[in-house]
Amino acid sequence: MRAKDKKMKFFKITLKRIIIFFIIVIILLYVIIFYNHYIGQNIVETSLNLDKQKQIEVSQANNVNLETIISENAGTDKKEEYTVEETELEYITKYINNSNLPKGVIQVIQEGREGKQQITKKKIYENGEMVTEEQVNSKVTKASVDKIVEIGDSRYISNYRVKVGDVVYIASDRASIMLEANDKSQKVATLTNGKGLKVLDIQDNWYKISGEGVTGYVKIENTTYNYKLEENNNENKKTTINKNISFDMALNKPSGLSLDQFKKVLTDEKDVNRIFINNAQYFYYIEKQYNINGIFIASVGIHESKWGTSKIAQNKNNLFGYGAYDSNPYNGAYNFSNYSECIDLIARVFVKYYLNPKGTAIYGGEKAQGTYYNGANLNGVNKKYATDKNWANGVYSNMKYLYNKL
Repeated sequence: MRAKDKKMKFFKITLKRIIIFFIIVIILLYVIIFYNHYIGQNIVETSLNLDKQKQIEVSQANNVNLETIISENAGTDKKEEYTVEETELEYITKYINNSNLPKGVIQVIQEGREGKQQITKKKIYENGEMVTEEQVNSKVTKASVDKIVEIGDSRYISNYRVKVGDVVYIASDRASIMLEANDKSQKVATLTNGKGLKVLDIQDNWYKISGEGVTGYVKIENTTYNYKLEENNNENKKTTINKNISFDMALNKPSGLSLDQFKKVLTDEKDVNRIFINNAQYFYYIEKQYNINGIFIASVGIHESKWGTSKIAQNKNNLFGYGAYDSNPYNGAYNFSNYSECIDLIARVFVKYYLNPKGTAIYGGEKAQGTYYNGANLNGVNKKYATDKNWANGVYSNMKYLYNKL
């Protein structure tokens, strides 16, 4: 073959290959365009649909109560709650010795008045039931007014006894005049210090009086008389004692022990710090003022403080653990200036909230709240006063011990 013919043949083959190459490229371009337009769109739509499904699944998960899931997995439903309550702020009673009054004479110079306070409490619930409650803060919104009581401190006692026809005077800053000679009666008037009243009759701890346009009954402790101080060797006057002690006995009645008898039963070698014997008179005074069994109150103090040896009793003058919560008893317990304040306060708390039904007339013309009333005996008090179900048995054991020393 001639060289010219070979050259022409090579040129034709090369041109053919180029044309085929371009055709293949064009076909590939069409395939890519087709793929992107139809197949790719379907993939994107499928992907979007999958994304939407995922979004739906996520939004459903957000509606699930995670706290419930955690609680179920943990096996308990635990919740913490804070509450703010407005409660009464109990007043403190100040006892003052008066050497111008005969021994055994009690005069209320100023009646106490409750204040108001806001109490913040933390409560913890497990499985719907409260397991702990703790006071974490308090704020006084209205100050209370102290009660002031003068106690006769003279070594002399008057032989004279007020009789019908005598004139007595209101000794306290205010005194309730009742329709009948008991705390549950209707109050008919309130008289202030210095008012003179004629005695019409005498019934136990009450004078029936007339004066200032009113007739009714006033507690003897709220009055005074110009005693002639004469020596009397009969100080150990016998009193009627409630010796019918039993587990179901009513605690909202005085024991009837004299001051000397309280000192006798509270003199004990277990009282290593001499707290009970040095404050025996205050268990006697609360009986005179609040219609409560002083032996019961002393027995509660002995039980709660282990005869005054507990840290709270020693450091805070608090024989009853008043204000202490199980979760943090020491920090929650109230501080008192002296033991007389805590003895007087706990007596009023029992009378007002535990031992009398709501509406019962109590001390100072007040009415019982009855918030925790379940009966005026040890079992009734135990239900709301102490978490220890054996508390009542412990207190009763102390009561029997003290009564047996008479």
